[in-house]
Amino acid sequence: MVGIAYIDDAYVPAEEARLPLFDLGFLRGDAVYDTTSVWRGQFFRLDDHIARFRRSMAGMRLTCPHDDAALARILATCVERAGLDDAFVQMIVTRGRFPDPTRRDLRNAVHRFIAFALPYIWIVWPEKQEIGIDVAIVENRRTPTEAIDPTVKNFNWMDLQRGMLQGLDRDADNVVLCTPAGHLSEGPGFNLFFVKGGRLHTPAGNVLEGITRRTVMELAREAGFAVETGNYGPEALHGADEAFLSSTAGGIMPVTRIDGRPLGNGAPGVVTSDLRGLYWRKREAGWLGTPVASLLAAPAA
Repeated sequence: MVGIAYIDDAYVPAEEARLPLFDLGFLRGDAVYDTTSVWRGQFFRLDDHIARFRRSMAGMRLTCPHDDAALARILATCVERAGLDDAFVQMIVTRGRFPDPTRRDLRNAVHRFIAFALPYIWIVWPEKQEIGIDVAIVENRRTPTEAIDPTVKNFNWMDLQRGMLQGLDRDADNVVLCTPAGHLSEGPGFNLFFVKGGRLHTPAGNVLEGITRRTVMELAREAGFAVETGNYGPEALHGADEAFLSSTAGGIMPVTRIDGRPLGNGAPGVVTSDLRGLYWRKREAGWLGTPVASLLAAPAA
């Protein structure tokens, strides 16, 4: 594996990074994280990702020992030491370990910060994006928001994993889950958009407030498209003109089949293609970018 991780205050090859067995991030999935990316040597919306990471930590009463500047410098160092120009970069805080394992008071756990940089990861590979993917709307539902707040980016993915297995059994490329009430939600690591009559729609309930989702809304309005959020049933997606996924891991990714049936004319739609092209052109030009080199040059706190 090509990549570098930062764990227990040391930089190590990613494949050598280890989490202790009794870390509650492993034993109980008690951790929050955020994922940003580097493209052509520049982080995208790094401040927004760090701010969301802070909100997720606050939502789970977790803390990070590093301020924003030090955190950004650690992420940049992982990228630089890995020798990557395009990277998938993640920051994590786990609940850590109890100082005394016989006294299990979560308030006393010693939290652990981890970061890593790997070669850029695509949910949908570029060559597949040219033709679009088949997405299944699966039976498994998202965990109720009353149980797990979806705006807190977390590793409680059992609902998403079960949904993905159902989709794979149906030979789908990826899946969308619905809320407990039956409205469209999101999928494993991405938000959903669909287009009807030149207007963009994206589910409002039980979803992560994705940074790429926000970016799509901004780009769409810049390009003159109206954007709406709301509660939509599966029939809205089946009847859409076009659809796409949005994620840090892949940008804007066309969907051309739903449950095995062609969507629209069965090819990536015009709106999707326009937004996808605009997204990557602006990223290539450094839009909302922070050069990795500038963070490495920053003085230590």
